[in-house]
Amino acid sequence: MKHIFIFILAFLFIIPVQAKKKPNYDITLKIKNNHDSVMLLGYYQGKGNRVIDTAHLDNKGRFHFVSNTKKLPQGLCFFANNKGNYVEFVVYDEKPFFSFETEQKDWTFHMSVKGSQQNEIFYKFHHDQGLISEEIDRQHQVMDSTTFAQYLKQQYARLDSLQFQLIQKHPTSFLTKMMNITKDVAVPLVNDKGDSLTIYQQREYYLTHYFDNIPLEDNAITHTPKKVFYDRVMNYFDNVLRYASPKVIIDHMDPVIDRAKAAPDVFQFLVITLTQKYLQSNVMVYDSIYVHLVKKYFATEDNFWSTPTSIQSEAMRAAKWERLLVGHEAPELILFDTLRVPHSLHALPSKWKLLVFWSPTCGHCKHVIPAVYRAFEKYCEQYDISAFTILSEPDDKTRKEWKEFLKKNNMSHPAWLSLDGAEANVDWHDVYDIISTPQIYLIDENNIIQAKKLGENNIEEIITAICGEKD
Repeated sequence: MKHIFIFILAFLFIIPVQAKKKPNYDITLKIKNNHDSVMLLGYYQGKGNRVIDTAHLDNKGRFHFVSNTKKLPQGLCFFANNKGNYVEFVVYDEKPFFSFETEQKDWTFHMSVKGSQQNEIFYKFHHDQGLISEEIDRQHQVMDSTTFAQYLKQQYARLDSLQFQLIQKHPTSFLTKMMNITKDVAVPLVNDKGDSLTIYQQREYYLTHYFDNIPLEDNAITHTPKKVFYDRVMNYFDNVLRYASPKVIIDHMDPVIDRAKAAPDVFQFLVITLTQKYLQSNVMVYDSIYVHLVKKYFATEDNFWSTPTSIQSEAMRAAKWERLLVGHEAPELILFDTLRVPHSLHALPSKWKLLVFWSPTCGHCKHVIPAVYRAFEKYCEQYDISAFTILSEPDDKTRKEWKEFLKKNNMSHPAWLSLDGAEANVDWHDVYDIISTPQIYLIDENNIIQAKKLGENNIEEIITAICGEKD
């Protein structure tokens, strides 16, 4: 009986406590003179955004967003209507239990907030900016062009000062962090000893310190508009490191990713984004960067976001690509020509070899292969080049189109071997990772891959550069 009494007491006291558990977020938005009946709540993610919740106008004239199951990530979030109007707000180091009130005329300019110091800072800055912008618009109507140009310089200085004051007064605010992310690194002209830095030393400083203003240890930076974090990262790898060697890229990329391990969202973003970038790169030597990323980050215990199956799949592809890197030996292939005569890739006696996977049913191949053949025919005797070309879809229908295509385009040079892909010493689809066509390699007499990802726009340049240099 005593145990039953204790159980009843526990039930009476514990259950109400659980019922009073606070939601993950509780946010209201009221817009004076509002014309909307539905409002969306969302947040930024990488280069896009996601809507997490929807609210309908209640009888108090508010949009009320509340959830016990969904979570708003830290970063910059937004309210938006179905007409494309939106206003941003901050979720950072505060529980998202906020009340917002504004006017239909200008949501950001007139916004007031309760329950969030971060958003008070955020909206005050935008309000002060708005006041300066309004003043500029008024003066533009009454000033002549010369006077206005001088006036505009002064106002731009005021805007810069406004930003500087914010950073000085609120150095830990999320708005300050976003501003710092977009700031470029100041490169010194002299070193600690007062010696002038060379152009090379200045560039190396810029490469090494590019991410100094970016808090890679903070998950919230991944939840900012595209122009803040995503574009800043991609500018580094797309532009700053453009034309850099794989070693230079890897040497500067690894410290950035390793630093981001303290913030799982940032680490995940960098690994996924950069792995996909170099997986899809048309620069032949950048395959090694993809292989490096998979081996060091993706196919390891650090990968917490992928399933074992997807990790294994990526690891297998990276292993194939590693065997096909420029500078590695091309795997041996033995296939038959149209007369059932076998041919070995490794046994071809020419100084240079073009290995080509293609099909006449491939729309891209129809344009690329004739151009490749013309380049081959132009240089085959000068540089001693032969072609080992493989029909990648060897069925009866395609085989007929293949022969007609060869005849129509006069692809009959004796050093251009047209081989049926139906029978081979290995599964070349797997060995050469042939997912799409055409795929074209340049191989030397020792069967070492010298170039890959050749196409109609670069084949002549690559042949003359590589074969001509070693001729």
